[in-house]
Parts: sequence; structure tokens; C-alpha cells
Amino acid sequence: MTIARTLADFASGPVNADARMQRFVTLSLFDWASVGLAGTGEPVARAARGMALGGDAMRGATLLGGGRAQAAQAALVNGATSHALDYDDTHFGHIGHPSVAVIPAALAIAETEGEVADPRVALAVGLEVACRVGGWLGRSHYEAGFHQTGTSGAFGATAAAGRMLRLDPERMAQALCLTATRAAGLKSQFGTMGKPLNAGFAAEVGATSALLARAGATSAPDAIEGAQGFGPTHAGSADASALDGLGRSWIFPNISYKFHACCHGLHAMLEALREIRDKGLNAAEIESVTVRTHPRWLAVCNQPEPTTGLQAKFSYRLTAAMMLAGVDTAALDSYSDAICARADLRALRDRVRVETDEGLSDSAAEVSVIASGRTHEARHDILAPVDPALIERRLRDKSATLLGEAGAEALWRAVARIDEAEGLARLMARLGARTARSAARDG
Repeated sequence: MTIARTLADFASGPVNADARMQRFVTLSLFDWASVGLAGTGEPVARAARGMALGGDAMRGATLLGGGRAQAAQAALVNGATSHALDYDDTHFGHIGHPSVAVIPAALAIAETEGEVADPRVALAVGLEVACRVGGWLGRSHYEAGFHQTGTSGAFGATAAAGRMLRLDPERMAQALCLTATRAAGLKSQFGTMGKPLNAGFAAEVGATSALLARAGATSAPDAIEGAQGFGPTHAGSADASALDGLGRSWIFPNISYKFHACCHGLHAMLEALREIRDKGLNAAEIESVTVRTHPRWLAVCNQPEPTTGLQAKFSYRLTAAMMLAGVDTAALDSYSDAICARADLRALRDRVRVETDEGLSDSAAEVSVIASGRTHEARHDILAPVDPALIERRLRDKSATLLGEAGAEALWRAVARIDEAEGLARLMARLGARTARSAARDG
């Protein structure tokens, strides 16, 4: 059986999403919506929305921040917008951001098609497929320069959109094979608008491939694993074990959420320092700080003396100082040129030393803080199991920081009721509302 058919049988067949999976789907939908609404004023979001609003929306789908467009264009806009802040969830099993590719495609199809499958189950299917395909492609695919959000994410987007359309296994397989010839995304786009657009393109491919398959379009049945298929031509590792237990167990709930508005490579350190700070440590008494991390992060987020807000998001030393000094690292506005110039933070930053340890996983960090002659140590792994109730509380705090208390609470209620009659319509109405950030940026 081909990989496409294996995935299609899962995506189109009976699905038993256990309570844990359903809860994490809800959490990711809420987090996605929060960061998407917060990102509507970003330049890439405005550019994508302007492109989509230039045509005839027909039976349009809602755009984050306002307006409507055809389903595929709406998926593109909302995928790019929700990844514009780079504040969305990450699955470290394959180093990809599944929600920003899958959710926009699924919601765009659901809104424009009317009679669709259960939304939460469709999202569960798509998010799981993205992670499974990401694992099948493996680290070799990522290290070769491909952005898994754009590649494996496209397959997940197709599965979710196809489920919404109630595609049978044959047409679902065709949709996934069509995706194989369009899925794309390069890490060379990191640091540019191309990175969030990778998410948008993946969502658009998902919606388009599912609609084409429903209309009767066909493709090579081995387009994923064949000799000239997606995997072999994109440095995939073809790890068959990545598909083990598909339909019986769920790997998506191993997802990691961002609670700090900076590079995910900094989060383990920040959580460890947060533990020390919350014990009542006085920043003025700190003599030195040592951070130990996996060496892979030094090329990503070790800006030693940042001078701009963007550079601050990729600086071990400055974000460590921010955390210890009580700066809100969850707030977007905390990362500014002014924060880089603050004398107290610069002084504390210069007392931070970053060391590497290959014995640490790339999701873990160890910190040691010496203050008033006493040593305080902590370790954190962002993949360590966490009570979902605690994750929910922190995501709701994060959303409140981004959208305000009232906006976050209203959004949570809308997400929680997505399976109710008119639930999807209520959620989309909230996502289409113009935010203060989008209004300010659009002038």
C-alpha cells in the first residue's frame, strides 16, 4: 500500500480522537487564533490580505483582520498572518509549525462549503498527518534546507481540508499525491516575509489539492515515496516507523507552545530562569549567570549584543537579563530597540555566559545564577510532560497579553464551542474582526 493510501485511509475513515488529543486540538486552535489576530497588522499580513482582496471573493472565507476571499486565498492569507509573529506552536518531532498550515486550510474549506465534517475531528486528522509526514521525512529533510512547516504542513492541510469535504479514501489519496508536487518551503527564507508565507502557501496547497481531487483531478499514486517522489527528491529519510500506530495513537499532543515572544530555542532557558526568579531573586544582586544549551542553537539565537528589537528575539544574553529583571517576555512590545539600550539590562546581559553541552537535548537548557554569593540552579525541557490545565492557563494569559482580557475570553468561548450549531460561524466572525494592531498598521 502506498503512503498516500495509508494516510488517506486514516484521514477519511472512522477517527477515534481521544480526550487528550481533542483537548490539544482545542488548545492549538485557540493559540493559533490568538497569535493570528495579534499578527494582522504585520507587513506580510497586510500584503497577503491586499492581494486576496483584489479579486472577486465569491462565496468567500473570512480573512484574519477583516475581509473575505476565495477559500484557497483565504487559507494563504490566514496561514501567513498566523505565522507572522512566529509565536505559534512547534512540534519538535520534526521541527515544524503544524497549526499555521493546517487550521487555515480547514477553516477556509469549512466556511465556504457549508455541510462539512466535524470541525474538531478534521483538525485532529490534519494536525496528526502533518506530524506523521514530518517524522517520515525526518531531520535529513530539515537539515537539507527544507522548512517542514511548508512541506509536511501542506500534507496535513490537505488531509484536514479533504476531511472537511468528506473525500473518500481514493480521492483523499489523490489529493495527497497532488500535494506532493506542490508542497514547498525553504529555510533560506528565515528572517524574511518568506517564512510566514511558507505557512500560507502550505495552507493554500491543502485547500487547492482537496478541491481539485473532489473535482476529479488525479496524480501518480506513489508521488510521495516513489523513485522520483517527494521524499526521495527532498532528502527525506523515509522513516517507516513514523507511521506506526496511525489511527490508534496520537503524536500531535507532544506539541510545544510558545509562552515567550522570541525564538523557541530560548524558551527552555527562559523557563528555567523563570523558576529561579519566581523564588524572589533580586536582579540587582546577581553576580553571574551561566546558560548551558545544545550547540545547534548558537547559530540561531545567540546574538551577544543585540541593538534592535528583532535581534533581541534571538539573544540568549539579553532575554536572560529581561527575564531576571522582570520584563514581560510574553509581550510583543518588550522586544524593542529601547529595551536593548536599557543600561540596567545591558549590565546584567554582560554578566551572562552561554556554554554548549552536546549532552543536552535541543529542547532543554540548564542555568546557574550566582547572587549575593549563593548559587541557584535550574533545568527545563520544553518537551517534558505538562498538565494540560496548566498549559491552558498559560495560553489564556498569553492571549490576554496579545488581545486584552475581554478579547481573549471571548475568543476562548468561541473556540470551545466550535462543534455547536453556528459555532464555526461565531468563531469566524470573531477572527474577521479588525484588531487594534491591524487598524493601527493599516492607518
